[in-house]
Amino acid sequence: MSDARVHHPGLFRATAGAIAAVAVALPLLGGVMGGISPYFANIIGQIATFALLAVALDLIWGYAGILSLGHGLFFATGGYLIAMHLLKAGFEFGGITPDFMVFMGWSEFPGFWAGLEHFPYALALIVLLPGALALVYGFVSFRSRVSGVYFAIITQALTYIAMLLMFRNDTGFGGNNGMTGFSEVLGQPIGAPSVVIGLATVSVLLLLAGFLFAGWLTSTSFGRLLIAIRDDEARLRFLGYETLWPKLAIWSLSAVLAALAGALYVPQVGIINPRLLSPDLSIEIAVWVALGGRGALSGAVIGAAIISALKFWLSGFAPDLWPFILAGVVLVVVVVLPNGLLDLRGLLHRRPAFGNILSEKRNG
Repeated sequence: MSDARVHHPGLFRATAGAIAAVAVALPLLGGVMGGISPYFANIIGQIATFALLAVALDLIWGYAGILSLGHGLFFATGGYLIAMHLLKAGFEFGGITPDFMVFMGWSEFPGFWAGLEHFPYALALIVLLPGALALVYGFVSFRSRVSGVYFAIITQALTYIAMLLMFRNDTGFGGNNGMTGFSEVLGQPIGAPSVVIGLATVSVLLLLAGFLFAGWLTSTSFGRLLIAIRDDEARLRFLGYETLWPKLAIWSLSAVLAALAGALYVPQVGIINPRLLSPDLSIEIAVWVALGGRGALSGAVIGAAIISALKFWLSGFAPDLWPFILAGVVLVVVVVLPNGLLDLRGLLHRRPAFGNILSEKRNG
């Protein structure tokens, strides 16, 4: 797939406006007018977390040329940490024993759960732990100049190793069954309609903030440096630029955004298990970005929204079709739309010219 190098400021503003409109409409329609169901609001919230995850990947793949097939690791890290907070807070303040502790016959939480009942501490871990993990892994990889397909394969291998670790019941992360049974979030019943709509609204607001910040960042000199790294990193090194630290910075930022998306996703679905670390999700994230168009943040949001909405729709009556649909999307992007939906405009412009050529041949 080729890189999307065409910027669409109008599309960026339109996407930001649409996200902002949804953020305003959700609490108004849900809380004041009652015009939106908690179920529909929950779907919007989940799609918003997926869109933020796509923006996180587009920052490193579309702008810095770093393909990660393991972003599910950071997404799941944020999800596991918020799940640990919800269960620990439910136990400490509500006396609710988590199911995995009952299954294992444990009367106490593992030592590394200490302090997770406090939301500020959990939030700090959600930001710092994935960022530190990305920093260490990125430093080792980028300093050794591991790039391209080798970097992508290693990221997926690490995610797969994490999945195998989480499947173990004695690790203290819920094992094969994962973690569920969340009762409250910040002291409010997690299933209450107001909380469901609130979580969806926060998800959309965080997407808007991440989208605007990413747009600002990529428009600065740092963003231009990332594009130069993507286009010809060897020449930059020859000219005396140090590419290690910019790559580390954007890689770590991307990991934090993915973790925040995961932290908002898990309370809305009510469960987390090792399947969130499966290679399927990380590959699907790349498909979202590829469909929308790499190097176009609006495309990442649109691609994630289209595919996620289609997946929700199909899961209701034909879930077995989804792998085939996703494979078809990949083929279309590779063969017809190498820059994703950004190529549609070019195809539409070329079609009349092609028709004119045919008509000329017929007249001749």
